Amino acid sequence: MRSVLFVLIVGVIVVIAAVATGFLNINQIRGAQAPQVTAMRNGVAAKGGQPPAFDVETGSVKVGSKDATVRMPTLEVQKPQRQASATTNNAM
Repeated sequence: MRSVLFVLIVGVIVVIAAVATGFLNINQIRGAQAPQVTAMRNGVAAKGGQPPAFDVETGSVKVGSKDATVRMPTLEVQKPQRQASATTNNAM
């Protein structure tokens, strides 16, 4: 339950940030109208009504690539040179 609440809170914060930065622009272009409800002997009848309409404009993110020259470090490995005399261990 806590994780669902956390996801909803993060979603609301993301939408608020998108609107505040101008990345998301929401304009209502048509208002809502409630349906006409009539009660009859055998039930209730609803007629008409209209949901609201919104115009949503979002920003765009363009991802591309370009050629670049990058200097890479080189690594040189050398074998150890042999010593002329053998090393002795004089530990007692």
